[in-house]
Amino acid sequence: MMRIYTFGVTAMILLASCGPNKELVAAQAKLKNTEDLLNSATVKLNSCLSDKAVADANLSALRDQLFDLRKTNDALISSTEQMTLLTSKGADNLEKTLESLQERDLKINRLQDAITKKDSITLAIVSSLKKSVGIDDPDIEISVEKGVVFISIADKLLFKSGSFTVTQKAKSVLEKVAIVINDKPNFEAMIEGHTDSQSYSNGLLVDNWDLSVKRSTSIIRELQGMGVDPAQLVAAGRSSYVPLTTNDTAMNRAKNRRTRVVLLPKIDQFYEMIENEVKTLSGQ
Repeated sequence: MMRIYTFGVTAMILLASCGPNKELVAAQAKLKNTEDLLNSATVKLNSCLSDKAVADANLSALRDQLFDLRKTNDALISSTEQMTLLTSKGADNLEKTLESLQERDLKINRLQDAITKKDSITLAIVSSLKKSVGIDDPDIEISVEKGVVFISIADKLLFKSGSFTVTQKAKSVLEKVAIVINDKPNFEAMIEGHTDSQSYSNGLLVDNWDLSVKRSTSIIRELQGMGVDPAQLVAAGRSSYVPLTTNDTAMNRAKNRRTRVVLLPKIDQFYEMIENEVKTLSGQ
């Protein structure tokens, strides 16, 4: 009997202890569920806040675009109003501007024609020189630089060493040059004397300046004697200051000793051409 009583008491204690544990478990489960709901709500709230920030930025950008569009629209309206206020005087000014542009184009075309004509003359001179002087001679070089024709003749064809007396051999070459110059009465021929850098003095001439100029005038006298108009001739001496190469070897010094004939339009005729062009454009 005592055992039965003891078992009953124990069972009652166990039953009493099981009731609160179930409630605790249920409460804990409810608390967890509540926490899960809270976390989910927090995530959704953060997402909504982010979406709101993007929407606010887009709204601000749209407002800026609307402001710019309104400004553009106002400007277009103003421009349209200004265009409708164009007067006959404004139309006359526009017509004058077009006429001025046409005159400018005409001037450009005339200058281009002049350049073409000048280039044609230059090519004709080169062709004539190649046929008459003999371009294959290594001591005679014909070149064109910026529309100007240059004939460079080695001094060994023209002078003896240290001399400014023209050799007999040179006269046959100068006769051909004289023919070309005579064929171009509207051109001037500048005769440039060039020396090497070795010092020179023979009592009559002080230095290479004197020698280069004296050689130039000697050739000019020969050309004048061959019928070239002296008004077309210009004497010039460059001494040793415009060398073709260094003066460190005998061969290089021989290259630098040369006489150059420069064919170019007469300056006064060039200015006369410009004056005539200005008068033509001004309607005088």
